[in-house]
Amino acid sequence: MFILMLQVSGKGQCKVKETTFKTGEKLTYEVSYNWSFVWVSAGKVIFETDTITVNNKRFFHFKGTGKSYSFYDWFYKVRDKFASVADKKTLLPVESQRNTSGGNYKVNNSYLFDYDKNRVISSTQNSKSPLAIDTLKLEPCTFDLLSAVYYTRTLNFADKTPGYEVPVRFVIDGEFYEITIKYLGKEIVKTKDGKQYNCIKFSANLVAGTIFKEGKEIFVWVTNDRNKIPIMVEASIMVGSIKAYLSAYQGLKYELSSQIK
Repeated sequence: MFILMLQVSGKGQCKVKETTFKTGEKLTYEVSYNWSFVWVSAGKVIFETDTITVNNKRFFHFKGTGKSYSFYDWFYKVRDKFASVADKKTLLPVESQRNTSGGNYKVNNSYLFDYDKNRVISSTQNSKSPLAIDTLKLEPCTFDLLSAVYYTRTLNFADKTPGYEVPVRFVIDGEFYEITIKYLGKEIVKTKDGKQYNCIKFSANLVAGTIFKEGKEIFVWVTNDRNKIPIMVEASIMVGSIKAYLSAYQGLKYELSSQIK
């Protein structure tokens, strides 16, 4: 659900002026599924930020996990794990992994980003295709899914007007995709626990896959403060729709000033 990556206006520009998170941040979301006007709590998603040392250099280590609740597994069992090691200044990835399982469909991806030779070493495998190892040409400002989510949070849209669009480029399943995100303005969002937040709203066209339809959009609300954490995500899927609400957080870099007291 969290394919909401943006770039700064113009391709090849991905400078990070200030990170909006720090090591130790943990965000937890409750995912609900809607079918025939009935909302059911279906699972949990967790994003964690850590630091790792590789060849005597410190990197961010991003981790994202998704899991359906046990009582929901009979309908559509989900076990997803994403990991990304990214440069602390640019947030560009140096390596990443994806191990996901939805229903009976499993996917394993791993990538090594070689910036000296402008290439990505790609290893992909899924339930329908055997292991494939390939070398892909690396274009400027290309992210994996997880590093792109964190990069998005560093962008400042204070001077933008609704309708402003930016491109995003990322690699998944051994292929590069570029989608468009649209800034939709500011809204107040109320979460399931009754808390309200001043938010910035975005939409993005989805990449068709096992649960998403091509041409559909995902909507994302992030806090309108220095943390820029996603508060709510909503998207239509093949059957029904899903929402994710922020249910817990810890280790934020700044005060959550967007929360309405």
